[in-house]
Amino acid sequence: MRDSGGSGSGSSHESGGGARTGGGQVPRLDGPWTHRDVAANGARFHIAEMGDGPLVLLLHGFPQFWWTWRHQLPALAEAGFRAVAMDLRGVGGSDRTPRGYDAGNLALDVTGVIRSLGEPDAALVGHDLGGYLAWTAATMRPKLVRRLAVESMPHPRRWRSAMLTDLRQSRSGGYIWGFQSPWLPERHLVADDAEMVGRLIHEWSGPRLPDDEAVDAYRRAMQIPSTAHCAVEPYRWMVRSMARPDGIQFNRRMKRPIRVPTLHLHGSLDPVMRSRSAAGSGEYVEAPYRWRLFDGLGHFPHEEDPAAFSAELINWLKDPEPDR
Repeated sequence: MRDSGGSGSGSSHESGGGARTGGGQVPRLDGPWTHRDVAANGARFHIAEMGDGPLVLLLHGFPQFWWTWRHQLPALAEAGFRAVAMDLRGVGGSDRTPRGYDAGNLALDVTGVIRSLGEPDAALVGHDLGGYLAWTAATMRPKLVRRLAVESMPHPRRWRSAMLTDLRQSRSGGYIWGFQSPWLPERHLVADDAEMVGRLIHEWSGPRLPDDEAVDAYRRAMQIPSTAHCAVEPYRWMVRSMARPDGIQFNRRMKRPIRVPTLHLHGSLDPVMRSRSAAGSGEYVEAPYRWRLFDGLGHFPHEEDPAAFSAELINWLKDPEPDR
C-alpha cells in the first residue's frame, strides 16, 4: 500500500500518462481531459477534469473508477461546467491508505477535494457507492454542496432499512453480505484477470451493456495491488458498523435533512438496488426533489444510455428553479 500523503491543503500537481500506485500501473486513459493529483483529508486523489464554470464533481461506484464518467466529462464541459471525476480513496490513481474507509471519512475526502480545487462549492453527482457518499457529504458539509444528483443508490438511512427489512432487496444486494468474509472477496475479484468484475457489470446492466473497452479498463484497474481490498472495505464498514457506536451515530447524523435541490436517477431494471428501495429517499430532502426513472436501463444508466443521462443531468443543473 502507498502511504497516505499530503494534508487537507489545496496543493496539487499535474500528472499525465500512467502513474505508479501500490505497485501497479494506474490506467489514466487518454482523452480531452487533464489528469492531475490533489491533496485532501490526509491523502492524495487522482482527478480527471475538463471545462470551465461551476464545479460538478463526479463520484464513481463499485467496481469502477473515474473512467465511468468518460461520456459525462465532455458533455458537462460543453454545457459550461467545470467537470471533475475523482478516484475514491483506494481506487484508480488515488492513495491506498491502510484505513479511512468509513462513510464519514470518505465523504470528507469528497468535500476536501472541493476545497483543494479552490471552489466554494460543487454540484455532487454520485453513482452507487459514490451516491452513498454524495448523500453523506451533503448532510455533513451542506455549505460545500450546491446541488445533489444521486444515481442507483438510496439515501443511507433508506439503504440500511431496505437491506435489513426487505428480503428481496437483501437478496439483490447479497454481494455486500459476501464482502464481509475476510480475504476471499479480494481473491475472487482479481482471479482470472478480474473476470468477476466483468461478470458483475454485465449482470447488473440492462440490455444496453457498457462497451468492451470500458469493461476491460475496469478489470485492469481492479488488478492494481491493494485495490480489491480497498474497494470492498467501505461495504464492510457499512454492514459491520450497524450495531456499533460509530454506525449508530452515523445513522443518527443522517437524519439531518438535505436542503439543496436533489435529482434522484434510477434504472427501472436495476437488479442490484431495487427502484422501490431507492424511491423513498425523498423523505430526507427538504428542498426541490426530482425522481427520474430510466425505463429499460439497469444499474449504470450513465453508461447504458449516456446521451439521455447527460441530457437529464445538464437540464436539471441549468434549471434555476428545479421542481419538487
